[in-house]
Amino acid sequence: MNHWILLAISIACEILGTTMLKQSDGFTKLLPTLVAMCAFGVAFYLVSLVFRVLPVGIVYAIWSGVGIVATAFIAWVVFGQKPDLPAILGMAMIIGGVVVINLFSKTGH
Repeated sequence: MNHWILLAISIACEILGTTMLKQSDGFTKLLPTLVAMCAFGVAFYLVSLVFRVLPVGIVYAIWSGVGIVATAFIAWVVFGQKPDLPAILGMAMIIGGVVVINLFSKTGH
C-alpha cells in the first residue's frame, strides 16, 4: 500500500485514539478505553511502516502537525472546546509548516 495512505490512516487512528481518551474519562469507561488503546496500536504500527520509506523527522512533523490541528477541531465540534486566537494562529503556523515541508523539502521525496 502507498506510504502516504498508510500515514493518513495512521493519523486518523491517532486522532480517534486521542478523542477516545477524552471519552474514556481517565480509563473509567471500558469501551472508549479499548477503542483508544486499539486505535493507538494501529496508529503506531502503521507509522512504523511509513518510517521504513520516509525520514522520521518528516513523517513525525506531518503526523503530529495534522493530528494536533484535527484533534483541536474535533475538540471544538464535539466537546465545545473553542480555541482562542493565539491557539488558532499557532495551529495556522503548524499547517504552514506541514505545507512547506510537503511542497519545498526534498527530504521527504
